[in-house]
Amino acid sequence: MVQNEIRDLVIKHARLSADVSVLTDRSDLYAAGLTSLTTVNLMLALEDHFDIEFPDRMLVRRTFGSIQSLAEAVEALKAS
Repeated sequence: MVQNEIRDLVIKHARLSADVSVLTDRSDLYAAGLTSLTTVNLMLALEDHFDIEFPDRMLVRRTFGSIQSLAEAVEALKAS
């Protein structure tokens, strides 16, 4: 399941102040402590793990706002 893989990557690379295990797939990652720097780290980890590349149009806060939005982005990129 993509959400579980993304959750693992968030734990390893996002360095959130909140406990990721208690966050839902729709929880606001920025409210949980995601910063612009950790967003870049997470993006690079996602690209490497899923063998994808985020296009410029997806490099917006909304894409990285939750595990659910990341899963939707990853699925869309894997399908294209």
